[in-house]
Amino acid sequence: MEITDTSSASRPTVKPPKRIQVYHHPRVERSEHLAEEITRHLRKLGADAEAVIFGDELAQARLAEQDMIIVSGGDGTMLRSGNMAAQHGVPVLGINLGRLGFLPEVDLDDWKGALARVLVGDYWLEERMMLHTEHQRGNELLGSYEVLNEAVVNRGGVARPVRLKTLIDGNELTTFVADGLIVATATGSTAYALAVGGPILPPELKNILIIPVSPHLCLDRAIVLAQGATLQIHVRTEHQAMLNADGLVYVELQDGDDVYVRMSQFVTRFARVQDPVYFYRNMTSRMNKNPSADKAK
Repeated sequence: MEITDTSSASRPTVKPPKRIQVYHHPRVERSEHLAEEITRHLRKLGADAEAVIFGDELAQARLAEQDMIIVSGGDGTMLRSGNMAAQHGVPVLGINLGRLGFLPEVDLDDWKGALARVLVGDYWLEERMMLHTEHQRGNELLGSYEVLNEAVVNRGGVARPVRLKTLIDGNELTTFVADGLIVATATGSTAYALAVGGPILPPELKNILIIPVSPHLCLDRAIVLAQGATLQIHVRTEHQAMLNADGLVYVELQDGDDVYVRMSQFVTRFARVQDPVYFYRNMTSRMNKNPSADKAK
């Protein structure tokens, strides 16, 4: 398994952000109030800040002009904002609204101190690999998606397994007979993959994790692919099957469809003010608080 360099020399150069959008989610309690409070505070400190609701297309059109976006919520909110910001190379700072999330950087009680550091450039950027996922039917490309957590090929509403012939770089690995197959990044290893017993990968690792869901008389172990590998999943089913991209996109699959997954050209950048070993400290803290909590959102 290839391990990427996570030393400080390999991290992107940071600069004090001047233009900042502060996003809030309409269904996340306290999010709007906090976003407005953060925006007022940033303006007092001299930043060009605006509060933005998710779904505001006019504001999102200005995202490429921003130096950073700040979001408040849990892992689901961070996932959505990370996908949104990645194509523009804009870093994301997350404020945790009291949830057991793995992705938000800043605790609710510490956001003023964290912003004071960020505004003078006292932070670092953590790059998270994304996946490029393609849905093909024959030679026709039906859709492509960039995902931060995982792409999942699974059965639909009928409680019967699907057959998923899986190839790595064109070479057959096996055919999974299962409820589904999770194809995850290191970020996604603490989400759905963890919920079905998969391993936790270091966040900056650039490898793909595959893990079957409820496998039946087939390979039942998680596999970590070499960096740069391309995965092909050939779907064989007599009933409905689905492609789930980060829980944001759901696509119906037909018998004979193919799903291709490889490393994306985009990365999600999270702004961090904690030391680099924060991930392991936060992981044990959150899981010890509530081991049975939903790890994905």
